[in-house]
Amino acid sequence: MSTEKNKLKELYSEMSKHSSYQILSKRLSEIINHNEIKVKTRYEKERLKYITENLDIHNKKILDIGGNTGYFTFEMIDQGVEKVHFYEGNKTHSEFVRLSSKVLGVEKKIEITNEYYRFDDECRKKKYDIILLLNVLHHIGDDYGDKKLSIEKAKGIIVEQLNTLADTTEIMVFQLGFNWKGNSELGLFENGTKEELIRFIKDGTEKKWGIIEIGVAEQIEDSIHYNKLNKENINRFDHLGEFLNRPIFIMKSLK
Repeated sequence: MSTEKNKLKELYSEMSKHSSYQILSKRLSEIINHNEIKVKTRYEKERLKYITENLDIHNKKILDIGGNTGYFTFEMIDQGVEKVHFYEGNKTHSEFVRLSSKVLGVEKKIEITNEYYRFDDECRKKKYDIILLLNVLHHIGDDYGDKKLSIEKAKGIIVEQLNTLADTTEIMVFQLGFNWKGNSELGLFENGTKEELIRFIKDGTEKKWGIIEIGVAEQIEDSIHYNKLNKENINRFDHLGEFLNRPIFIMKSLK
């Protein structure tokens, strides 16, 4: 176990654009102490709590697109999903998840594909109960896709790719960043508001998706909680930073 633990620490710590992006799942954190690695949370526990409070994931087949180091994959397995298809284009992250699945004894619960999901006919042959598409699509033209895209073309493809998934799943959990390619100088929306982002998604997907819930991060004392969208929390909370202003959409296919 010590050899595998050291290898996991090495893989997790290898530097890349999206390294140290997720905390460790609960069972992995019992093997690797958070103090032994550099971790910057993106409020994974809080997002997972909101998702599982609003969706029944028990015995479901899940596709995790851009799953990074597998926090949502491993936690959902431990909470009773039948199987996860984990897609991740970063080779180091994929190897981390592959070794972690062995250490945790859940290899049979995970199918790992070390590729960027292509949104094409071949990929869409496989069907799932739930798709997780969390903070991926604003990286089109950067991490994946045509690097010569204009920002307007990128926005069009974001909507197209969302809509293609309506034939692949019943439910999708979705988040989108405000900045194209993660660059604060390339805002996808004129004023960078939740209202603009929500309208963009609603208008672009209304023929393919129905929106079940929209969750918004709020600070309550010293804690972050995702609550149902309302007329107060739709406002931008600049003090929380860009990431916590990204709504969580739970969407149902209209196919």
